[in-house]
Parts: sequence; C-alpha cells; structure tokens
Amino acid sequence: MVNEGAGTPRNRRGSHKVVSSSDQDGTGAERTTGEVPFPSNGTVEVEHIISAKLQLKKKAEHLKADLMRQFDTQVNEFMDSLIEESASLGSSHVSTVFQSLSDKEKSKLRHTQPSQAQSKQFVIRRSLLDDLFEVNHIRTIYHMFIALLILFIFSTLVVDFIDEGRLVLEFDLLVYAFGQFPLVVVTWICMFLSSLVVPFVLLSVWAGVYPTSNYRALWTVLAGSLLLLYQGLFLGFMPTYVVLKNGLPPASCFILILEQVRLMMKTHSFIRENVPRVRSLERNKTNSVAVPQFTQYIYFLFAPTLIYRDNYPRNPCIRWGYVATKFSQVLGSLFYAYYIFVRLCIPQFRSISMQLFDLRAMVLCVFNSILPGVLVLFLAFFAFLHCWLNAFAEMLRFGDRMFYKDWWNSTSFANYYRTWNVVVHDWLYYYVYRDFLWMTQKRFRAAAMFVVFTVSAVVHEYVLAICFGFFYPVLFCLFMCFGMVFNFVLHDRRKGPIWNVIMWTMLFLGQGVLICLYSQEWYAQRYCSVEEPSFIDLLKPRSWTCYPQTNTVVDAH
Repeated sequence: MVNEGAGTPRNRRGSHKVVSSSDQDGTGAERTTGEVPFPSNGTVEVEHIISAKLQLKKKAEHLKADLMRQFDTQVNEFMDSLIEESASLGSSHVSTVFQSLSDKEKSKLRHTQPSQAQSKQFVIRRSLLDDLFEVNHIRTIYHMFIALLILFIFSTLVVDFIDEGRLVLEFDLLVYAFGQFPLVVVTWICMFLSSLVVPFVLLSVWAGVYPTSNYRALWTVLAGSLLLLYQGLFLGFMPTYVVLKNGLPPASCFILILEQVRLMMKTHSFIRENVPRVRSLERNKTNSVAVPQFTQYIYFLFAPTLIYRDNYPRNPCIRWGYVATKFSQVLGSLFYAYYIFVRLCIPQFRSISMQLFDLRAMVLCVFNSILPGVLVLFLAFFAFLHCWLNAFAEMLRFGDRMFYKDWWNSTSFANYYRTWNVVVHDWLYYYVYRDFLWMTQKRFRAAAMFVVFTVSAVVHEYVLAICFGFFYPVLFCLFMCFGMVFNFVLHDRRKGPIWNVIMWTMLFLGQGVLICLYSQEWYAQRYCSVEEPSFIDLLKPRSWTCYPQTNTVVDAH
C-alpha cells in the first residue's frame, strides 16, 4: 500500500485515505477501502491555509481595482450624458422660440451673443481627491507626504540644535514673507467693497435707462467707459501702487495681486453674463427683472467660481468639521513650503549666488531645483485648488466642486491645461476663446487659442514681476514658446503611458527651471543692488552680470 505525503489534505480527525492496486476496479476508478489514523502536520497545514488566503486577497485586490476603474469610467460617462441632457432640456424652450422668429431676427440674434445652450452647466459633484482619498492605496500617498514633512521638521530642529545649541522656532522666513499684513487687510477691504458696489450700481443704472432711452448706444458707451476706468484705476493701479510704494514682501504681494486679478475676472463675468440678458429682455418687450439681486452678486464674489449665475446647485448643510480639516491642511501646506525653502532652496541658492552664473552652474542649479519645484507645485495644487476652494465651497454650500480634474493622468499638455485649474480654464474658455470666435464668426480658431495663451502668460508674468520686484520673463517664455509647442505636439491624440511619462518629465524640468532662475535672480537683486537703476537696468536680468564677491553682501532670505 502507498500512502499520500504529509502535505495531503486531511479530514478533521487527521486520518488519510489508503488506496491499493487491488482497490481499483477494471476501469481504474479509485475505491476507498477505509481510513487509517495518521498524525497531522500542523505547520504545513497552517502554511497552506495562509498561502491560500494570500492568493484570495491578491485576487480580491485585483478585482477591486478593476471594479474601481470600471465604476469611475461609468460615472464619468453618466455625468457627461447628464450634463448634455440638462443643457438640451434647458435649451428646448429657447429653440422653440428661436424657430418662431423671422430670418432677419434670427440673424441678428445669432450675432448678438454666443449660444447660451453651450454655457457652463453647474451640477452637484465632489472634488476628485475627496473620492480618491477614500481608497486606502491613494490615502497612503497622502500619508507619505505627511511623513516627509515630519522628516523636514525633525531635520531642521536637529540642525538648529547642533548649530545653535538650542531649538530655534522663530519661523523668520514666514514672518518676513507675510510682513505688513495689516496694510494688506485694509487694502483688500477697499478693493472688495469697491468691487461690491461699483459694478452692481453701474449695471443697475444702465439696465434701468437702456430699455426706454433714445440714446442707448451713448448710455452703453458711457457705462462701459466708467467700468473700464474703475477697473483700470482702482482695481488695476491702486493695489499695484500700494505693493510697490510700501515694498511689501512676497507672500503679502501675492495675496493682494491675486485678489486683484480674481476681482477683475469676477466683475467681468458679472457684467458679461447680465448685459446680454438686459438687451434680450428689451428686444422681447418684457417687464421681467433683468438685474440680479444684490445678495446673488455678494454670493458670487465669495463663491469658488469665476462664471456668474443667479443660482448655483447647493448642498443641504454645512459640515464644519470638513471646513476645519481643509483650513488645517492649508496651514500644514504653508509650513510644508516653509521647510522646503529652508532645507532645500535657501542653502543652495545662497552658495550659488556667490559664484558666477555660467552654463555649468545653471545646469546643476536646474536639476537640484527639480525636487523643491515639484513639491511646491503639489503643495500649491493641494492647498489652493483642493483645500482652500473646498473649504469656501462647503461654507457656502456650493455644490459643484469640480475645481480640477485628473490632470496627473494627462498624456498631452492640451489636456493638462484643461484639467489643472478648471476654474480659470472655464473663464478663459467662455470669455476669451469663445468670445473671440464669436467676434470673428468662428474664422480664426488658431488665433483664438493664441490669444488665450497670451492673456494667460501676460497675467502670470505680471503677478510674478510685481510680487518679486523684478522683471524676468522666464515663465512668459516657457508658456508662450514651449507651452504653445507642446500644446500642438503633445495633443489629445497622444495616448499611452509613454506620453504621460513625457508630460511629467517636461513638467518636472519646467519647475526646476522656474525655481532655479527666479531664485537666482532674487539673490542677485539683493547682492548686486543698483542705487539709481535706469530703465534698461530694470529690464536686464541682474543674475547674468552679477559678481557678488565684489559687492557688499546684504542679508536676504
């Protein structure tokens, strides 16, 4: 008789089946004659059970990943179809009225404004990261960034303790960056109150006079001129003058200048969305109220969108715990950025600034700046586009939380531009790209795209030039040269993982170039200061000709 090995499965009594050649019938079928007790090998049996459980766990994880991908695809398709259906339903009445008009009225209406059926649709939806953080694998990446922050803090404390013999917790860089903060608050209050009153009053007065006036064109030109004068002088010149006159540090500058740009975009959207409505009501001879309520305009100024609507989809309640979490994450990101500059940027650029900035130094500087540049990019995205906007959306019960899309999966720069910052992209698309096509009767799509790139590049460079205190158009050149080229070369037809790798490589390299060149110029402006600079000196990058070792070195962060 031949028994099976020790690893053969057993019944609960630990016995084996015994089979002999005589126990087989003519067909070779096995017949069990009896059971003989056999001692159980507990170690092998436990290992077998663990192995089986691990295999089942791997299968379950693969199945879960497949289900999540399928679910995400189906949800996206469902939401897209839902938005299209809501747009078509909302435009059904418009199409019925449109068909009843004469050919002359149809032609006039077509050239009056772009199709409202293609305007942005707001629906209740969560931010993508809120959904992804419910998956353990994605949340682990978030935990990895927290662990890296802890290491930054610990290394800074250790170095300070070794160098100073004590723990240094002064946060001098943060104190410097947010200096003169009371002046920032007062200036912002003036900007906000003016944006709250002037555009609304101008629209209300114009809407009240326009339908009954015999001088409609004159009233329109007058109201438009006053609005442009307000935006140019009060919103445009005043914050910039305050920043330059008082020499505000970088973080305080960014607060005022970014708010300046935001309020100008908000007021433009408010006027742009309501003027066509007043004109359409006048043509239809209706007595409906064309100007929105003042409370609707106030809500729009705080809402995390740049596209005006009288009403937005609202959530039923406010989760104050969620708001507190998001603001705490913003604060944590701020300290994260502080430690990145303290540990990775300042020591490097202080030493580089004492050398001639030649080609070799530039190459080393760029590659050494990739890591802090990428970390700053992630922090800016997470702190502002996710945490800050979601916190305000929650407090306002604003339902549409699609402030960004899955830009990290982009295989083309065209898709990256559309998905990185959906809030700004929507404003550029509806009020620059589509309005340009409407004015040119859709003849110059390439020119419309060029105008969008130019507007975006100029505004970005304006913000950096005012906040840093010098003109060094690195971002403008990267945006208008490489950005335009990549937008057409790495287009939407580029699919596959290799294109995503190329996109990330170019993005990492671009961040290294920005951090390196702007930081180098920042120190050159302080180490090689000019007492009475000419206009050419203001335009010429000082880091190209700066020799710090022959100048008096000043203390600069």
